[in-house]
Amino acid sequence: MDIIFAIVGFVIFLVIWKGVKIVPQQSAWIIEKLGRFDRKLEPGLNILIPFIEKVAYRHSLKEFAYDVQEQTAITRDNVSLVMDGLIYVRIVDPVEASYGVSDPVFAVTQLAQTTMRSEIGKLSLDECFEERERLNANIVNAINEASQTWGIQCMRYEIKNITPPRTVLNAMELQVAAERKKRAEIHDSEGIRQSKINIAEGDKQQVVLESEAAMTDQINRARGEAEAIREVAKATAEGIELVALAIQKQGGEEAVSLKIAEQYVAAFSKLAKETNTILLPANAGDAGGMVAQALAVFDTIRTDRAALKSGPWENK
Repeated sequence: MDIIFAIVGFVIFLVIWKGVKIVPQQSAWIIEKLGRFDRKLEPGLNILIPFIEKVAYRHSLKEFAYDVQEQTAITRDNVSLVMDGLIYVRIVDPVEASYGVSDPVFAVTQLAQTTMRSEIGKLSLDECFEERERLNANIVNAINEASQTWGIQCMRYEIKNITPPRTVLNAMELQVAAERKKRAEIHDSEGIRQSKINIAEGDKQQVVLESEAAMTDQINRARGEAEAIREVAKATAEGIELVALAIQKQGGEEAVSLKIAEQYVAAFSKLAKETNTILLPANAGDAGGMVAQALAVFDTIRTDRAALKSGPWENK
């Protein structure tokens, strides 16, 4: 009886050990019954039939990153580049990943290498450095298109290093130095050009402002002179009017006669001071005659003025 109990206990232990399976989260196990695919176990507790069903493949559904080894690729313009990369993949169909390819990771990395060489051959050297994002996207699309039956999806691909030959690196360094020198010379010339433009603009503004100031000064001077002429004329007119009023008063004519005689004598006395040529009247020694002559001129002017006032046109 003890032997029977021992055998039964051993069988129960084998059933529990072989038949009870706990699948972790984000994992998928492939079950085969008598060597043929039966089902896929979901995460959690699962019961198998010992010695008939077995776990053939265990897959993790997480995303994995794998290194793509360095390789040589030739660009469209016949430049050899040494490149490596990093590929991110995950299993989307555990059944296809189990029976579609023997080693999914190896297959995907090899496919990434060949695809990268093919894509590099479509680009020139400069485009390989400028179009890295587009190159990565093309590699991912090519891998996913070729691995549809493998149950694996390429999430992204990143090129880590692109190493051209040493001669190409030297040429690129010279090109970069020449380009920087060119940009520096362009900046210097632009600075000189802008400086000359600013100086010319400043001179132009100075000339304009000076001309405007001169014009304003001339206008102000002209206005001042015109105003002065008007004031002088006004003062002269007022003086003449006052003189005329004074003449009309009693004794005005005698005062005028005396003033004319004084001015005549004074003018005659200045002739020898202002010029060396003197024209003397016949009666230069007769001062009274000279005064009488001046008064006669004044009387003639006064008589003519009175005749004009009494003429026929005076009453019109």
